[in-house]
Amino acid sequence: VQLQASGGGVVQAGGSLRLSCAASGRLFNMNSMGWYRQAPGKQRELVASIPYGGSTNYADSVKGRFTISRDDAKNTVYLQMNSLKPEDTAVYLCKIEDFFVKETYWGQGTLVTVSS
Repeated sequence: VQLQASGGGVVQAGGSLRLSCAASGRLFNMNSMGWYRQAPGKQRELVASIPYGGSTNYADSVKGRFTISRDDAKNTVYLQMNSLKPEDTAVYLCKIEDFFVKETYWGQGTLVTVSS
């Protein structure tokens, strides 16, 4: 399984971006999809996650501004980011955990830069 992330770019503070991550290959329904981010000099952190048939989970710093969703027919996970702040600047990476085959897959990352 390979993940292809897209949608990053440069945006002014207060703007919006929508990230997509499409998985190619066989995925089983018992999986969780998520977005992480890593800013320069900082540790990777969970932004949001959405398990199959379960409830979403968000980092406190993005609650109310970001929305994660998934389209299982397309094996794709999205991250809608609104009211972006300069501190949201980071490389955003998607992750899929397939619990049926006990595998974890990572995308290559997409850079989001928010200017003040």
